[in-house]
Amino acid sequence: MQGQPRHEAGAARELIEASDGEALEPRGSERAALANAMVGLKKKYYGRGPTAAKAWVLDNYVFVALEGGLTPNEETLLADGKVDVVRSYRLSFQESMEQVTVAAVEEILGRRVLAYHSQIVFDPTRSFEIFVMES
Repeated sequence: MQGQPRHEAGAARELIEASDGEALEPRGSERAALANAMVGLKKKYYGRGPTAAKAWVLDNYVFVALEGGLTPNEETLLADGKVDVVRSYRLSFQESMEQVTVAAVEEILGRRVLAYHSQIVFDPTRSFEIFVMES
């Protein structure tokens, strides 16, 4: 149905509970829910989550920035100069997690996600989740 989230309710709640409240936002806000859901996703599916997160919502755009959260094996690969291996793995895995990620954002905002993109940089380690929302 156009304009409605495509996924069943509960995706966001489960991820938010997994986050342990790592968002740098006031509790109870949509921004806090978005940040905590992205932290929870990383903790639940990567085995280790970011140390902090912040979300912004502007018109039809959502941007979530996450700090830290690399696994020990990823840190070892980075120390060995294998940045491309870690980035490729992270982006590939996030593509596999797209349905869960999008479901959480749609549930929190009550709007449909039209496009989604994930990115990661190192030194300092930051990952970014970017969403284009339906009006």
